[in-house]
Amino acid sequence: MDIVKLGKKGQLSLPAGVLRKLGLQGAATLLVEATDDGAVILRPAAVYPIELYTDARIKEFDAANRRTKSEQARVRKVLGRRKR
Repeated sequence: MDIVKLGKKGQLSLPAGVLRKLGLQGAATLLVEATDDGAVILRPAAVYPIELYTDARIKEFDAANRRTKSEQARVRKVLGRRKR
């Protein structure tokens, strides 16, 4: 068990051995949880980028997904064969 000291601004540094054991490097993002019995739990957090789409970008997606006339005819033909 390692001992760490809380800094003046409330910051602490985790020992290198703990970071290696957890596979954490550099500026890893962690979730922090305080339990009712006074324990502090740190968990690695996944951070995923989010892209906000403009109307123009949505139109690009729609254009890329649009079916050609031959594809539309093929879909109609396959659907026409289905029993209802």
